[in-house]
Amino acid sequence: MITNTELELKGNQFPTKIKSYKRDLNTLHFTTENEVTLELTIVRDSVLRFRYFPTSDFNNDFSYAISKNASMGYNQLDITEDKEKYVITTSKLICHINKANLRASMYDAKSKALINEDEHGFHWEENYENGGNIVKMSKISHKGESYYGLGDKPVSLNLKGKRFINWVTDSYSFTKKSDPIYKAIPFFTGIHLGKAYGIFFDNSFRTYFDFAQERKDVSSFWAQGGHMNYYFIYGPKMIDVVESYTDLTGKPIELPPLWALGYHQCKWSYYPESKVREITTKFRDLRIPCDAIYLDIDYMEDFKCFTWNKEHFPNPKKMVKELTDEGFKTIVIIDPGIKIDMDYDVFKEGLEKDYFCKRADGPYMKGKVWPGDCYFPDFTNPEVRTWWSDLFKDLIENIGVKGVWNDMNEPAVMEVPNKTFPKDVRHNYDGNYCSHRKAHNVYGMQMARATYHGVKKYAHPKRPFVITRAAFSGTQRYTSTWTGDNKATWEHLWIANIQAQRMAMSGFSFAGSDIGGFEGQPDGELYARWIQLGAFHPFFRTHSSGDHGDQEPWTFGEEITDIVRKFIELRYELLPYLYTAFWNYLNEGTPILKSLVLYDQEDTQTHHRNDEFIFGDKIMVCPIIEPNAKGRRMYIPRGKWVNFWTDEIVKGGKEAWVDADINTIPIFVKQGAIIPKYPVQQYVGEKKIKEVTLDVYYKKGKEKSNLYEDANDGYDYKKGNFSLRNFSLVGKSNTLNIQQHKIGKFITSYETFKIVLHGLPFKILKIYIDDEQFLFEDVKINGDNILIVPKEFTNLNIIGE
Repeated sequence: MITNTELELKGNQFPTKIKSYKRDLNTLHFTTENEVTLELTIVRDSVLRFRYFPTSDFNNDFSYAISKNASMGYNQLDITEDKEKYVITTSKLICHINKANLRASMYDAKSKALINEDEHGFHWEENYENGGNIVKMSKISHKGESYYGLGDKPVSLNLKGKRFINWVTDSYSFTKKSDPIYKAIPFFTGIHLGKAYGIFFDNSFRTYFDFAQERKDVSSFWAQGGHMNYYFIYGPKMIDVVESYTDLTGKPIELPPLWALGYHQCKWSYYPESKVREITTKFRDLRIPCDAIYLDIDYMEDFKCFTWNKEHFPNPKKMVKELTDEGFKTIVIIDPGIKIDMDYDVFKEGLEKDYFCKRADGPYMKGKVWPGDCYFPDFTNPEVRTWWSDLFKDLIENIGVKGVWNDMNEPAVMEVPNKTFPKDVRHNYDGNYCSHRKAHNVYGMQMARATYHGVKKYAHPKRPFVITRAAFSGTQRYTSTWTGDNKATWEHLWIANIQAQRMAMSGFSFAGSDIGGFEGQPDGELYARWIQLGAFHPFFRTHSSGDHGDQEPWTFGEEITDIVRKFIELRYELLPYLYTAFWNYLNEGTPILKSLVLYDQEDTQTHHRNDEFIFGDKIMVCPIIEPNAKGRRMYIPRGKWVNFWTDEIVKGGKEAWVDADINTIPIFVKQGAIIPKYPVQQYVGEKKIKEVTLDVYYKKGKEKSNLYEDANDGYDYKKGNFSLRNFSLVGKSNTLNIQQHKIGKFITSYETFKIVLHGLPFKILKIYIDDEQFLFEDVKINGDNILIVPKEFTNLNIIGE
């Protein structure tokens, strides 16, 4: 007979005194008297992994986030102990583990300065509703400490004083206050006393982060299940932290094809075929560059994935071929919901193979999306991912589609309160069977992964292009992304700028927004200002809902059309500069966009700047985010910068007013930079590049720049068939010297550089190329300081009065 029906609510529980320690190569095991175990792994000198187990529940060590290519290994590992603590020392970090309570403190190995320390540290609470534990970590938040990251959160860059949830959510028409939204990236960077560290909480359950909101001297993060499993990443520079995190969770597997960095046009929806042709024809007639045209859900038969509406698109293969001949790459949408229809081959095959998600008590997970009632593939099952990848054969190999756009993959479900699957849905999770509580945040990632492998397989020998709405840490390995269903408002222009910067500092650089806003209708001024910003985002696409009117570059009259064309053309000129930034991202994990704090964390004035950012590593951009503006105040970072439009030299480290009427925005170039430019093309590959312009910005001192090129598509670059030119500039009062060192086997199509000299403080008297003097007429010098030189020069020396 049961006499006690009261549940014993234990509340938070904490580790007690350490009773044992053992070392297994680079992993240290600490066990407490109440059987809590800390598994501390030295991943690299600057990266330590903390994994806590409240009981003996040592589950399979599996993560979708961690890249199999992540750098591992360290130069130094010393372990000592005294009466109060264990001391773990690498060449970068010193970690103290308190014997009394398992709390950790992190110090810089050289300066011995404190970087980060536990408050209560690890603790946990039994989750009586769902089973398992709610796992928690609290750390001391010091005065002046700042926090950044967490992916697409639509708030100011500095997260201090705020709290967030990571639960991938379809967030139509979100606002500054919306949380959570489309992505879950449980990684942040902290800056304390000028030193940066990062924490990646590798837990796919619903997670929470509190950056000193509840208690001003405490930051914390916790999850509704799983283990307390986090990586501590030390800089001390913020960019080192971001690069290390990106290495850990994976850099893109390959470069995007160059055309993917051009301008894209999208709408819900362009149909029938005659409408698509009307749009593409007008781009070419108006001489507005464009590389990609998108087909939303209305290209399908009854919204069924991998089908075509034969009434709207009677011969899609012919249409796609003709668009390709005109320079347009066709991108199609594919959602996860598969319509319940026994006459639909994809559904029938998925059903026969038992590939759809099921509820805990057996029936299939059924939800309503665009086709009506649907079942949903379990993309956490590797067999399902292979099946899904093979479904792209007809779209890519036969019809000729060049890219795929994954939407609604949070997963979104209509007409249910939580907008997604019930918590009891079961998933394979690559053999680590679990509920949707654990799999939800990675569902869209695994769909994008399967899509990527399918597109890659059938697009070969060309590179794949995939875009996803939902993402978890590591999704950047496979796809690009956009920031979801935004609004046509000035507030959302500000949000778009913030989100692109935040995604880049969260390891996911290939990102952009729906230019002009998805919901609602912008006026011409807002659209022009958004294009001006989008031209400097890695992913550059206009997208809108057809419910709210037209949103093509020519919609708002001739004046706006001319402005839009000007900035799209500028984007195409800067393609070699952007492609080079992608090369650095691919190889080093260097973010393509850098918020000012990421660029110069030592200047505390940058810690709360939101609008200004560095595009690549040499160009600074600051969008105009208010209507009727003729300019704005902005912060110029330390150093000397050159106004892109006027060549005026500005000394940084201060705020300044910058003129910027409707046809321009503030753009500055770092002194000493060498910026490569291509001629304007209507699409990538339209022209054979016969000459590359190098805009050279004089500097008294030294500066390095580079230019990466390859065949713009394909995989030969992985075999060394690329061209990487490293330029070293040295400026003196009456000389300018540029040295070039080239590596790689790729032979570019052009033979000469057109060198445009900006800010040269002297009149040119002599020019030497590789120690041979050239006459002015040989290099075609004129009064505008423009030189034509052979592309393979190794030393260019310009001597003045």
